[in-house]
Amino acid sequence: LNEETRRPGIAPEALRAGAWGVAITGLVGAAIVGGSRNLAHFDAALVAYTFSILFATFGLTYRYAMWLERPPTALYWRRGWQVVFRRGSGGRRLRNLGRGLGQAFSDIALNRFIFARDRLRGLTHLLILWGCVLAVAITFPLVFGWLAFESESGDPGLYRVIVFGFPAFAFPSDSVAAFLLFHGLVWASLLVIAGVMLAMRRRMREQGAAALQSFVEDFLPLVLLFAVSLTGLMLTASYTWMHGYAYDFLAILHAVTVIFTFL
Repeated sequence: LNEETRRPGIAPEALRAGAWGVAITGLVGAAIVGGSRNLAHFDAALVAYTFSILFATFGLTYRYAMWLERPPTALYWRRGWQVVFRRGSGGRRLRNLGRGLGQAFSDIALNRFIFARDRLRGLTHLLILWGCVLAVAITFPLVFGWLAFESESGDPGLYRVIVFGFPAFAFPSDSVAAFLLFHGLVWASLLVIAGVMLAMRRRMREQGAAALQSFVEDFLPLVLLFAVSLTGLMLTASYTWMHGYAYDFLAILHAVTVIFTFL
């Protein structure tokens, strides 16, 4: 009877999650316009990357909001904040907040709880995590126009960092800092590839993992991360050692892998 009398339509929790997704995506879009000085520092060639990131922002926000709508998760979320901000002295609240931040750092940033299960597995997650974090920290500001590098007019060998349209520090193009900055995505790719290889090793050799895994949930994310990292390294190899050979094709291939991963 309930199935027959139920009115068709979108569930309220889905509407709320969609509203959060639209709001957060709109804030990111506004930050792109404002941070790039009304798109003055925005590279139109990277517009496909930008829209894929905005799509991923909506998707992640929607999924997270729907997750918080689940009764067990909602209760855990609410009680967690009540513990942090429960009545008492201000010192207790600060201690609770500091303890929560410390636990988040050890469990998320350092993967302590995964290392406790298995050291090799913890190393796998740590390599993938920080490879992705480093890549995002470099590419997102560049794609959004928040970060740019310009050569000084009086000294072409000196690069100036532009942050949100404001000139920041400068460094010589042949310095160690320049080498580390301009090859930041190389270091990120090497970290991710090493982590992916360790994850593949576990999924192909451990019977417990093999019995529960599926291609879409377990292998496809690893394949996509490997493809993004490898094509990025191929771009570096093309312009560094091959005089730009096949660079246009590799740039398109890399863009396809990145955009497909976000979508």
